[in-house]
Amino acid sequence: MTSTLQFSINLARQVGQFLIEQYDKTMLETNIKNDHSAVTAADISADHLITNSIHENYPNDGILSEELQPVVSGEFEEKNKAVWVIDPLDGTTNYSLGLKVWGVLITRVVNGQPEMSVLNFPMLGELYHTQLDVGAFLNDKQIFVEQPNPKRPFSFFACCSRTFRNYDVTVPYKTRILGSAAYTFCTVARGTAILGFEAAPKIWDIAGAWLLISEAGGTIYSFEDRQPFPLNTDVNYSQVSFPTIAAATKKIAYTGKNQIHPKKGEL
Repeated sequence: MTSTLQFSINLARQVGQFLIEQYDKTMLETNIKNDHSAVTAADISADHLITNSIHENYPNDGILSEELQPVVSGEFEEKNKAVWVIDPLDGTTNYSLGLKVWGVLITRVVNGQPEMSVLNFPMLGELYHTQLDVGAFLNDKQIFVEQPNPKRPFSFFACCSRTFRNYDVTVPYKTRILGSAAYTFCTVARGTAILGFEAAPKIWDIAGAWLLISEAGGTIYSFEDRQPFPLNTDVNYSQVSFPTIAAATKKIAYTGKNQIHPKKGEL
């Protein structure tokens, strides 16, 4: 395990513990941002904790975070420059309502592509980590996507609530809406869901999952022509969504894409 990965795991655990200590739905005030997503004081405090720690330990790296730094500075166009992509609290609505599916997402991007990621869901006791060409792991045990298996006929389709508002869906699997974009894709990576789709995730929602799915042997790609990687400088990523589909196999992903159609006038 590299020192950078160990640093990220320790940081994700530290921030997860901080968020657990703030986890009281009777005390949380939730606000709605311009993109209609939720934010609490805990999101912003967690973002500060992560960015301050990265600045202290990796002062030459850039940061792209949901709450504090949604734009990558132009100086990081230089080759080999690293950028940390952070979602301090993925699943804020769940968190604010006292539900347990929420996580801390920390990804390091090098040369515009994800190189390492940690996705910590502390209330579930699930910490995922992955490195390029090393594999995908859940609580230090290597995980893989689940190939179609006739002995497991009840594989499910994980998605977000916006999926059914914006798309006509004819996917033939049981549907589960989990409330966290990253966790949607974690269920594919661990072999629980056979197909996952998020209608409007931001870059920090999918950066870690992008690598995790690939390293678990699955397929993940942008549902539209717009691609999340490589990162671009001087783009306000809080204003850009990347509809994303992930599956156990390329065939399932392709079939799934043909079963998810934008509703007329919605997109």
